[in-house]
Amino acid sequence: QAHPVESGGGSVQAGGSLRLSCAASEWLDDSNFCIGWFRQAPGKGREGVASLYIADGSTNYADFVQGRFTISRDNTKSTLYLQMNNLKPEDSAMYYCAAARRAKKFCVPRQLMAFEFRGQGTQLTVSS
Repeated sequence: QAHPVESGGGSVQAGGSLRLSCAASEWLDDSNFCIGWFRQAPGKGREGVASLYIADGSTNYADFVQGRFTISRDNTKSTLYLQMNNLKPEDSAMYYCAAARRAKKFCVPRQLMAFEFRGQGTQLTVSS
């Protein structure tokens, strides 16, 4: 069974930017799918970050990243991105890409953690 593959994590200073990538060729061409990013920091629960509904490209964001993070896709490269700007130490976490067949109303960040297709994650560390 195929799974998304994340990359692009690393270490940055607070205020910096980074872009995460997710190889997702199995899902980006299927209009029935929702895809997105969630994260988990050590000792904390998982939290949804951003979601994208394949059929119409509509996006949703968690309040804590609104205005700082942007989810996007490049169908020519079969890749999903998460552009992260103005990073804060509290953004430090393992970031996961996840996809599932969902109706649009369920394509929201808080649902991502239950999605059946997910990758191994990529680590982001933001230092103050």
